[in-house]
Amino acid sequence: MNRVTQLFHIQYPIIQAGMIWASGWRLASAVSNAGGLGLLGAGSMYPEVLREHIQKCKQATTQPFGVNIPLLYPDINKLIDIVIEEQVPVVFTSAGNPKTWTSTLKAAGITVVHVVSSALFAAKSEAAGVDAVVAEGFEAGGHNGREETTTMVLIPAVCENVQIPVIAAGGIGSGRAMTAAFALGAEGVQVGSRFVASPEASSHPHFKQAVLEAKEGDTMLALKKLTPVRLLKNTFFEAVKAAEDNGADPEVLKAMLGRARAKTGMFEGNLEEGELEIGQVSALIHTLKPAGDIVKEIWDEFNVTRSNLCR
Repeated sequence: MNRVTQLFHIQYPIIQAGMIWASGWRLASAVSNAGGLGLLGAGSMYPEVLREHIQKCKQATTQPFGVNIPLLYPDINKLIDIVIEEQVPVVFTSAGNPKTWTSTLKAAGITVVHVVSSALFAAKSEAAGVDAVVAEGFEAGGHNGREETTTMVLIPAVCENVQIPVIAAGGIGSGRAMTAAFALGAEGVQVGSRFVASPEASSHPHFKQAVLEAKEGDTMLALKKLTPVRLLKNTFFEAVKAAEDNGADPEVLKAMLGRARAKTGMFEGNLEEGELEIGQVSALIHTLKPAGDIVKEIWDEFNVTRSNLCR
């Protein structure tokens, strides 16, 4: 037991990230049933779809689970109302100011965690009253901090600046990486990309296969004039890169991104024209495994690695 397992009432300090187009009720409940904390990814859900996934998750597990809510979501009020009405025990917030909703969620008895990309924002999140922070290095898939701070640097920097528990994210897909995160001061890990390569993830099979085939250097940050996002290289990425290299302004990039670009790629399986968000750790993912097996594999490797270091 440590502060993270006690905070969430879970067996292992392993959190499955609430990823868009991957983290539905099947994945979240499977991780929670395995002893970790599963998160529903509300960023790709309309409010009533989120409610449906919460209710199905409740039916599929008796263990704690949570919801990740990007604070810039257009219907944020509706999402907040739903997690309160459905008595979701844990909410991870991201992409916005934690001051806005933390007090509302905590007044409803919800444990609140905010995702940060710098020590400065970690301290601001602590001041806003969150119970823990996820410190996410820029190795991570999806949306990233503008600072481009790596996990190896970010975790100790955040740990030096806050008293609340720190959960490490970005480049973590194994027990060895979890051991490294703990050596840097983290008390838990948030794992995203590894869980994409599971049967329970709602992503398209073509996207999962692309993750398994990814090599070093196959992901890069793009759309830095909007919100930096790590993508697998494909036709869409190359078009964005060419536009950025030619000095495209944010409006041009927004037009290229359009609507539902991420859904097209990750959920519908268009590997050329879609937005394919995944982390650098994809280069180390070679097998599709059930989510429960992934939790056990990470935990077992963490314990073996830690024991070997203590010899």
